[in-house]
Amino acid sequence: MKTYFISDLHLTPSRPDITECFFTFMKNEAVEADALYVLGDLFEFWIGDDDTSDFAKSIRQAFIDLVAQGVPCYFTQGNRDFLVGNRFAKQTGVKLLDEVEVIDIYGQKAVVLHGDTLCTEDVKYLAFREKVHQPWLQWVFNRIPFFIKKKIVSKVQSDIKDDKQTKSLDIMDVTQSEVEKVMKDNQADLMIHGHTHRPNVHRFTNAENQEQTRVVLGDWYTQGSVLVVTPDGFELQSRKFSNRFHN
Repeated sequence: MKTYFISDLHLTPSRPDITECFFTFMKNEAVEADALYVLGDLFEFWIGDDDTSDFAKSIRQAFIDLVAQGVPCYFTQGNRDFLVGNRFAKQTGVKLLDEVEVIDIYGQKAVVLHGDTLCTEDVKYLAFREKVHQPWLQWVFNRIPFFIKKKIVSKVQSDIKDDKQTKSLDIMDVTQSEVEKVMKDNQADLMIHGHTHRPNVHRFTNAENQEQTRVVLGDWYTQGSVLVVTPDGFELQSRKFSNRFHN
């Protein structure tokens, strides 16, 4: 019995080593799981569910194959793939989760989310996030021809990259008070999220003197990163990339 959590793969055609590691994980490991949770930023940037490229089709197929094996798959939108929508879910069989979701893992109540909303000191990003999550704006964007959407996204990606280079690492990390607030609001002593690319297990005592745990998933830039949860506990594990892409 085991459940897997992954996030921040940032899959893109330009990184076949990451994609191959993902496919291997899906075929050889996830297929044996009780469930798979993808907590955002599966893609470097998802332009829309109307993406018909071979790359997008191959990722969809990996989920279709896994769901066909009877493994439930759950997906939380990240800041890079907030345009993953109902069409993607219907095509693949994955279930889209709310921005903040409470789940039961072998009797343990946990709150799961991508993690970007926990970074309350990153005011500029949160303002951008609020703008792009407006339903009317997404409705309009989803009806623009795909080639135009690609140009818009390319510009957004460039702006994001430039903005990141001027920010301190502390601003891009979570705010502890927000972590405790979300856990209190959802009455959970365990939180699992990604986004910050700082894999770790944080155990702390909250303001009400309760012991709580926050697990941060790792990114897939230099290796695969998987949280494995069993009835006996959990462990952050890594997966090596193939050397054949770096020769």
